[in-house]
Amino acid sequence: MFWTKRVVIGDGERGLVYRNRRFERLLAPGVYTFFDPLDRSVVTVHNLTKPEYAGNDADVLIAQLGAGLSTRFVLADIGMQQFGLVSKNGKLEDVLAPGTRKLYWKGLVQVDVQTVSLVDTLEVDAAVVKRLRQLGLLAKVAVAVDVPAEAAGLLFIDGKLTSTLDAGAYAFWNFQKNVFAEVIDLRVQSLEVSGQELLTKDKVSLRVNLAASMRVTDPVAARTKVAKYGDHLYRELQYGLRKAVSAKTLDELLGDKASLDADIFAYVRGQIGGLGIEVLGVGVKDVILPGEMKDILNGVVQAEKTAQANVIRRREEANATRSLLNTARLIEESPVLMRLKELEALEKVTEKIDKLTVFGGLDGVLKQLVSLKQ
Repeated sequence: MFWTKRVVIGDGERGLVYRNRRFERLLAPGVYTFFDPLDRSVVTVHNLTKPEYAGNDADVLIAQLGAGLSTRFVLADIGMQQFGLVSKNGKLEDVLAPGTRKLYWKGLVQVDVQTVSLVDTLEVDAAVVKRLRQLGLLAKVAVAVDVPAEAAGLLFIDGKLTSTLDAGAYAFWNFQKNVFAEVIDLRVQSLEVSGQELLTKDKVSLRVNLAASMRVTDPVAARTKVAKYGDHLYRELQYGLRKAVSAKTLDELLGDKASLDADIFAYVRGQIGGLGIEVLGVGVKDVILPGEMKDILNGVVQAEKTAQANVIRRREEANATRSLLNTARLIEESPVLMRLKELEALEKVTEKIDKLTVFGGLDGVLKQLVSLKQ
């Protein structure tokens, strides 16, 4: 008939009847016929496989159903200091922010809403973190912090440092709170101070490169007592280097770099006491001189080496002369030794003669070529 409406509600569905845009009743699964000659009734059908009520009149349904609401819906009414964990068929599926009011259909999917107070703790349980990561919701409702080994985490809530975190994985609800975590590396770190143009005590301009190693011993002090501990240490190394270089001449710097390192180390260690950082070592890597100063130093070194070579040469000449004098005295005292020296001289002469004719045998050679002193 033209004046009736026929509505079929399936097993996995529920229907809401509105007459003149006002809620009238809820329909369970079944077949319904409405007499509506003026077409004033509307039936909306809802699929229970998605238990979240999708209408915009949730508050109207809560008010109209009254005590009968709990037979058809699960009401999630989250306070301002709470949040809700929504489980479907025993599995966590959603997180409700504080102040949320939401309806879920009863019947096909079992929905449970657990309210959690934000006053007690902000840390998220490890099992909840794992599930929220799977759902892709963790970044939306919480702040995740991963603190690696040899590091420490500092947790700030509304700008106030609240706790220190050891190595591990953490997550904190960020509802109504400004949650921020900073990870401080506790390993040994290196720091380079390069290209420092400095003047020595004797007004020589040079460029120095410095290297230092440091580590954080107290992450709370390093984070709260100085804005950026790395920048602060860099400046103190600069000041210490400038002070140490200006107190020494160029010869002192080049002759004893270890004392320069010790002076810088002592200065820096005194300046950073109580800041939660420790300087393990300081060392000057390079001392770079201007071109003209290099030429002067090279000339000085060359002159020194030349003078040393002359001294060595004269000493060796004196030793050689002394040796000759001793040999002459021995020859003077021994005719046999003189005879041997004459034979050595004869041997050297014969080495340079291509052809030698001898008359009278060896005695003739000796008599003709060598005269023995009587």
